[in-house]
Amino acid sequence: MKRAVWIGSILLLCVSCVSSKEFYDWKGYNDAVYKYVKAPTEQNRQKLIGIYREIIENPYSIREVPPPGMYADYGFLLLETGETERALELLKKETEIYPESTPFIERIVKRLEP
Repeated sequence: MKRAVWIGSILLLCVSCVSSKEFYDWKGYNDAVYKYVKAPTEQNRQKLIGIYREIIENPYSIREVPPPGMYADYGFLLLETGETERALELLKKETEIYPESTPFIERIVKRLEP
């Protein structure tokens, strides 16, 4: 009897620790990037931009922040479209959330800033 209670307690503890959220939520990012790289059309670019916006504005994950590199990747895509100011904002945001990216991102930002 004690053994059954012990096992039941352990199972209950394990089940209560399970989260329905993932560590990061990528929301179709991989497929969108693949399609854009394979065929860099304006339609695929706009779809990818939509995915970036969704991930950044609604990060449904345990940490409640976008995955590492998301701001930087979105910033690079905006550089391609000529939106330099917004791209710089996103690159700087990447270093705020993920300080370990600072050495890499700072070099890029210095080249882009007047």
